[in-house]
Amino acid sequence: MRWMQRASALLALGVAAMPLAAATLPASLSQGGLVTATVAAGSSATVNGKSVRVGTDGMLVFGAGRDEKGPIVVVITTPDGRRETSRLAVTPRAWPVERVNGVPAKTVNPPPDIAARIQREQAEVAAARKRDDDREGFAHGFIWPVTGRISGRFGSQRIFNGTPKSPHPGMDIAVPQGTPVKAPADGIVTFAKPDLYLTGGTVLIDHGFGLSSNFLHLSRLDVKVGQVVHQGEVIGAAGMTGRATGPHVHWGINWFEVRLDPLLLPGIAGTAPH
Repeated sequence: MRWMQRASALLALGVAAMPLAAATLPASLSQGGLVTATVAAGSSATVNGKSVRVGTDGMLVFGAGRDEKGPIVVVITTPDGRRETSRLAVTPRAWPVERVNGVPAKTVNPPPDIAARIQREQAEVAAARKRDDDREGFAHGFIWPVTGRISGRFGSQRIFNGTPKSPHPGMDIAVPQGTPVKAPADGIVTFAKPDLYLTGGTVLIDHGFGLSSNFLHLSRLDVKVGQVVHQGEVIGAAGMTGRATGPHVHWGINWFEVRLDPLLLPGIAGTAPH
């Protein structure tokens, strides 16, 4: 059965399952981790007080951000009115420091007009991440978008040209310029622009339930907004557009505004890029 398969997947990732009458949830998760669970069809759910989508098949998705300390409080209300509360512990992680030198100075400390442009562009991307529909493109797990060396880790504190910046929101995979980039899971393209100031060629794919992938620094875009893509389909080519010092693919995962670690995704955890 489907819920049993997902519970087995959690156990395969070393996440202890907590069987409940209403749901099968992990007992804990890592900072940056994603939870997919199945509750009784027709249930409603909240995560830390926020209502979240429950699919017609009982699917439930949520994640823990880089700095989440927990516990994450999940409340499930079943169709017959039973209410069950779970408190998921969040395992802390040690975050490395990455020093990146040789970045163009105007991308590290941009002048006011450029800063305003960056703010507008980031607002557009943030708006695309608000989408919440019932597609379940994530249900069969994820694949690596490219094969290459991991050159940047999620959550690391980045220092550009000696200036501390925000933690790295995704994973960088070093590959040659022009390497085809594949969709890691089914979804629909919600954002596609070739020339954002910081991120260059940028594509967002919505996988459903607020879960989305973003790909940055692309040299070529092969998709457009509204296009449905399938796992393994080429969406563009790797490059070094925007703020980048060499060709690579930046792959980020979000649950709405919460940034997650691609290395912890089902299908990706414990595997090498291939």
